Amino acid sequence: MLRNAAHLFLVVAAAVPLAACSSDKKAAEENPNIFPADYKGEILTTMTASLDDPTNIRNAYISEPVLRAAGREERYVVCVRSDTRNAYKEYAGTKDRIAIFYGGHLNQLIEATKEQCGSAVYKPFPELEHLCQAKKCV
Repeated sequence: MLRNAAHLFLVVAAAVPLAACSSDKKAAEENPNIFPADYKGEILTTMTASLDDPTNIRNAYISEPVLRAAGREERYVVCVRSDTRNAYKEYAGTKDRIAIFYGGHLNQLIEATKEQCGSAVYKPFPELEHLCQAKKCV
């Protein structure tokens, strides 16, 4: 009986590290390039929280998600163009921003360079222009 218990202990002890390896492998296999299904919603939420004045945005445009080089890897990116107001309620001029997605969700929304969004194909983004007009922004 003692021999069977020792054998069972060895089997369990050997299985624990193997289970840990398989879970690490599963995490490493996560796909960073899942198509961002709710890309517009995530961009709207982020811009509401990050702009000095998320009201009365004008000349808003957006591109479709495309896989593009982001650093040394490829990621889904979306370009956003708009004229927003600063903290003094003055229009700051049209700016391009690039949204970088990881695993299907927005990871970064930063000012874009001409190389990043210069060749983007934009379409109107009325949801951004109407941001905070139908509800009170915090």
